[in-house]
Amino acid sequence: MDSVLVVGIASVILGALIAVLFFGSYFRKRTSEVQSMAKAEPQDPIRNPKSNHPAPKKNHPKSQASDKNQNKRHHPLDLNTLKGHGDAVTGLCFSSDGKSLATACADGLIRVFKLDDASSKSFKFLRINLPAGGHPTAVAFADDASSIVVACHHMSGSSLYMYGEDKQKDQQGKLPLPSIKWDHHHIHEKRSVLTISGTTATYGTADGSVVIASCSEGTDIVLWHGKTGRNLGHVDTNQLKNHMAAVSPNGRFLAAAAFTADVKVWEIVYQKDGSVKEVSRVMQLKGHKSAVTWLCFSPNSEKIITASKDGSIRVWNINVRYHLDEDPKTLKVFPIPLCDSGGNPLHYDRLSLCPEGKILAASHGSTLQWLCAETGNVLDTAEKAHEGDITCISWAPKAITVG
Repeated sequence: MDSVLVVGIASVILGALIAVLFFGSYFRKRTSEVQSMAKAEPQDPIRNPKSNHPAPKKNHPKSQASDKNQNKRHHPLDLNTLKGHGDAVTGLCFSSDGKSLATACADGLIRVFKLDDASSKSFKFLRINLPAGGHPTAVAFADDASSIVVACHHMSGSSLYMYGEDKQKDQQGKLPLPSIKWDHHHIHEKRSVLTISGTTATYGTADGSVVIASCSEGTDIVLWHGKTGRNLGHVDTNQLKNHMAAVSPNGRFLAAAAFTADVKVWEIVYQKDGSVKEVSRVMQLKGHKSAVTWLCFSPNSEKIITASKDGSIRVWNINVRYHLDEDPKTLKVFPIPLCDSGGNPLHYDRLSLCPEGKILAASHGSTLQWLCAETGNVLDTAEKAHEGDITCISWAPKAITVG
């Protein structure tokens, strides 16, 4: 009995010793963990620079603006953008001194921008509201920078409006907004006006007045006196439909590009008093194999450059003795250096020759090219020069101030 009691007491003492050792080790470990947690500082992911979640990188404002401007620029020669239009621009025209640019917009407004500095971040412009329901299709300066002729299409047909400024100031000492000085309605029946071309007539006995040609989408072209709005003459191309028409820089010739491959040229004959006597056809440019899409005169009015759907550009000499039945001559033929994805040649939609006659600007869709007028070689190309198709291109008649 005593031996059993001794064994039981020894077992209890041994179990108690094991329990003390176990729980002692456990409590020491927990105390160490609690002390370690108490000494550690709380980590704030926003304030702690060593956080595993770095703060977002901030872009430098100047760098961001530079990238934005770079994305907007389509080409190194892209100097500036005239903003403020509410819809597509359907036509534009420089004033004779190059200091003003008038634009016709599908939002029903004419804007005249003052180009005091072509590199300016903002431009002052004059807004001209057209009669309600009218959609401007073309614009040209009538006399000076203060007189503008606008072609406008309505449901009932096309109209011409000449807006001019009054020289007399109002009671507050301000010049009033331009008002309509003359207008003509149903000028091409119900057909829309495609282009209007104006120039100062200086050839022969011309009195220096501005003559304007309005070209309809039909086959008729009407010549107008810019200042008075008087009808000076009417011609018919008889070529199914017109593409465009232009008056030579000296006011002597009128030429039209139409549906056929031939270009017809008329002479504007002036009387001794400077007024227009008649408009008579004098020559026809034959050589293209397909429709002529656009044409432009040389600065001296002695040559015409034509672009055709046959994929070629032709330079013509029209300084001939047509009254002796001498035909105009083809001086040069250049292939149009544009092809589609399948390698098929494309045509130019618009042409414009610089005032010096050395560089030809041409466009197809949204692509703009500069060519040497002497060789036809491409000097530069701006692909996607606009978000949409280019509707009009024009050189400034004089150098524009930059900076």
